[in-house]
Amino acid sequence: MPDMLGLQYKLESKAAKWYATIDIANAFFSIPLAEECRPQFAFTWRGVQYTWNRLPQGWKHSPTICHGLIQAALEKGEAPEHLQYIDDIIVWGNTAAEVFEKGKKIIQILLEAGFAIKKSKVKGPAHEIQFLGLKWQDGRQQIPTEVINKITAMSPTNQ
Repeated sequence: MPDMLGLQYKLESKAAKWYATIDIANAFFSIPLAEECRPQFAFTWRGVQYTWNRLPQGWKHSPTICHGLIQAALEKGEAPEHLQYIDDIIVWGNTAAEVFEKGKKIIQILLEAGFAIKKSKVKGPAHEIQFLGLKWQDGRQQIPTEVINKITAMSPTNQ
């Protein structure tokens, strides 16, 4: 999996005017577990045994597996230039039309690979967008105002 700081530096270097983001819906649950692996994911709750048949959230290797499978699908489909962190993807460009076409191509590849995309999880093209918790505009990152407001409104816990 890529380093988040490294992704931020790469995105800053693009100095883009337009952005779009795609967040795959329930990405982990889109990935079936191999039949022979399922017994390793069995658990008992209230006296009933259950077994995961999809990649479970909370398992330490799930993010890496999910990221790798999405990355492989995008590479196989010859996706346009983008950055990816697990199931979050960003594209950029100098025009809204360019960004729209890049996003459309990536969505097509992901759908063909069996991933679900909700329209509400696709943002842009826009001059300003949030990606990995940061606001991006003109190749620069900012901490969103609402995050700063929450932090400054916190009361000290050591008094």
